[in-house]
Amino acid sequence: MTEILDEAPGWDAIETAVAAVSDDHDPLHWGTDSLPGQGLHGMSAYRCPGYWLLVTFGLTELFGKDSANPHVSGWGFEFTMRVPRDGAQPPAWSLRLLEQLAGYVFSTGRPFADGHRMDPGGPITGQPDTRLRALALAADPHLPAISSPHGAARFLTVVGITPEEMERMKATSTAEVLGELARHSPLLVTDPTR
Repeated sequence: MTEILDEAPGWDAIETAVAAVSDDHDPLHWGTDSLPGQGLHGMSAYRCPGYWLLVTFGLTELFGKDSANPHVSGWGFEFTMRVPRDGAQPPAWSLRLLEQLAGYVFSTGRPFADGHRMDPGGPITGQPDTRLRALALAADPHLPAISSPHGAARFLTVVGITPEEMERMKATSTAEVLGELARHSPLLVTDPTR
């Protein structure tokens, strides 16, 4: 018998934070088959001026407290990503990418943090027509940390970067190169055509 979960204070905390920065009160949502605490539970896409704001649900504790640390909710973060809004839905590659990153966290037990970088081994869109072949993670530039009865968490934004930007990050720092990118895109929108 499947337990019906009516209360989701962790989910509510995420939606409250996003509502403070987005006027989209009817976002698109995709659910998964993962049970709470065992994988990504869903993703939402919020319509913002010129871009989609993608937000994951399930790296934090949405429904109940399962982890041992009373001060941190789940892994302590949810992913965000911003991609250009040029269609009725966000590009499928961006949703797959966030789902794969969350799967990596759950399967390896290795959480991401501000400043981390990753080379996924090919174009982040899965298509050869983009120069974006690596990822960087940073504290979301627009969404503050959240708190729920299950503990605190923050939003980590996923940013597509070029191999050259990855090399510069290794030589200097992730923050320095993302700071340069933020001069052209303050919210760090990942545009695969750049």
